[in-house]
Amino acid sequence: MTDEEFTVKTLRMLSVEAIEKAKSGHPGICLGAAPIAYTLFARHLKHNPKNPNFFDRDRFVLSAGHGSALLYSLLHVFGYGLTKEDLMRFRQHTSKTPGHPEYGVTAGVEVSTGPLGQGIANAVGFALAERILANKFNRPDCTLIDHYTYALCGDGCMMEGIENEAASFAATQKLNKLIVLYDCNRITIEGSTDIAFTEDVGARHEALGWQVIRVNNGEDITAISAAITLAKDEKTKPSLIIINTTIGYGSPLAGTSKIHGTPLGTDNIKELRKALGYKTPAFEVAPQVTDHISELATGFAKYESDWNKTVKAYKTKYPEEYEEFLRWRKGTVDFEELDHIYDVPEKAEATRVSSARILNAIAEKNPFIIGGSADLAPSTLAAIKDGGDVSPTDCGRNIHFGIREHAMGAICNGMYLHGGLLPFCSTFATFSDYMKAAIRMSALMNIPVVYVLTHDSIGVGEDGPTHQPIEQLEMLRAIPGMKVFRPADSKETAAAYESAWTGKSPTAILLSRQNVPQLEHTGTDAFYGGYIAADSAKETPDVILIATGSELALAIDAKTALEKEGIAARVVSMPCMELFDLQTAKYRDSVLPPNVRARVAIEAGRSNIWYKYVGLDGELCCIDSFGMSAPANILFEICGFNVDNVVKLAKKTVRNCKKSAALLGEDNNG
Repeated sequence: MTDEEFTVKTLRMLSVEAIEKAKSGHPGICLGAAPIAYTLFARHLKHNPKNPNFFDRDRFVLSAGHGSALLYSLLHVFGYGLTKEDLMRFRQHTSKTPGHPEYGVTAGVEVSTGPLGQGIANAVGFALAERILANKFNRPDCTLIDHYTYALCGDGCMMEGIENEAASFAATQKLNKLIVLYDCNRITIEGSTDIAFTEDVGARHEALGWQVIRVNNGEDITAISAAITLAKDEKTKPSLIIINTTIGYGSPLAGTSKIHGTPLGTDNIKELRKALGYKTPAFEVAPQVTDHISELATGFAKYESDWNKTVKAYKTKYPEEYEEFLRWRKGTVDFEELDHIYDVPEKAEATRVSSARILNAIAEKNPFIIGGSADLAPSTLAAIKDGGDVSPTDCGRNIHFGIREHAMGAICNGMYLHGGLLPFCSTFATFSDYMKAAIRMSALMNIPVVYVLTHDSIGVGEDGPTHQPIEQLEMLRAIPGMKVFRPADSKETAAAYESAWTGKSPTAILLSRQNVPQLEHTGTDAFYGGYIAADSAKETPDVILIATGSELALAIDAKTALEKEGIAARVVSMPCMELFDLQTAKYRDSVLPPNVRARVAIEAGRSNIWYKYVGLDGELCCIDSFGMSAPANILFEICGFNVDNVVKLAKKTVRNCKKSAALLGEDNNG
């Protein structure tokens, strides 16, 4: 038995033993795809397990994240610091071996994966970032950036719509250093793919513009390696290598859906060991394998040492470019030199217009900011002026993602995780539904991708209910770790961008289509998430009006009307609930005093989330139905977003709170 064959068997057994001990997991892919994974890691992947993060490494994405046990076995055997004990704690609380790969938890995991198809789009982002940086920094006599991106996927990834979106984009961009390894075993949870998936995947990718290579025998390491070599030689197309494998190879359940997501059980593992001729004790790695990997380790270390020599030569020949390279890698935006983004425009303007001006001011000073929209830049205005286009022949800054929202979000996740770029992406707020899964992964990984979402309410107007977001604000706010800004004017928009690019979490910035006035007391207090935008003359107000976005101006107008009737109103701007909720109780109480229970929330979106601020005694000026096609000003009037209605609701809550106070014998309006 050769060293390579024995190592593959070791990877198989370590994986199924980890799954068996956990009593959960997916052994099928681990057994079937082990030769693919070994061949890549041993013969082709430019990596150094002793320093998993050296910058010019190849990136590997396990798009079929349910095969995590195989990845962990690879990381253990190849010396990434993952121990036998880590494998034995597979899928356990606080372990380094969670059920699906998680970024930041396990050394060697480049991106969190599991939702099928997204990993391929992440890999597209990695490959795009590599090319952008290579075009920026490489010189004819010194190649600083030169690596490949690999993704391992299965039949399930190929069924997801995001895969086709990402594959189409990758081919359009001619990302030749992207190589997808397709573990084609033709089995899913429900059975044979014949019941749901009969397309010719290779022909589809060829039509998209990919090089397609086929390997008939997934056990043939030499053939797999030759296919990868052929893919690396391709200069104008991404490559898909379709490798025919047997799910659950070697086990009594091989080739059936029963092996997909269920531990083998003791008896089947015994039969597997017998079939493989494998006698090494559970969770042990035989000296033959250890010695084999040690021999390979010299080559792994050389990858990094060679790059370090290149860096040294680059620094000597191109010192200014080297310093710029370090700056891009650091990716820090210095807002101390960007005070002018808070300058107040002379007239009312849509916050999407404010966003365009502010984004460009920031991008001008920070060339590593890059992004684009889902074919909506003329409407969202999320484009870098004179930045040029990202294309196979142009090293620009504006990415034309096409109408591919889901892929767009996942590609941006990959671009950020590659390092060296700060990405943003944009679409209409209502279409954030299409990329919610990618936004969720941004939050799960805690990475500062910026989502610029315009046309934020029924203010979209004539386009009608299909384009008017109602529940999207609530949806975005429901994502843990997500910052959602709905700025009221230019200054709050500037604060949203500064918060986004000085933090480590993703941010959605929701912007108006219609013009809004520039307000007097807005600004950097938006960093608190919520603050007093206009206070009452009385120390304790009779009512608090809480508003976001375009409705803040309405709240201020309603305050003026209420005061004419002798009702003291405080106006609170709440551009980012998530930041407000992080403030101290003392601060929150200073903005929303607990004893003032008369409150009105004003926002052109769903009402549900506002109860945490207005309580049972407050009132809501929100919208809980879909919109309609009409001019924006008429829609706002029909839906009650006018001074008269806000005043009516304010009076109602003041009156009811006074009644409650009287019944309880309280001496204030609470």
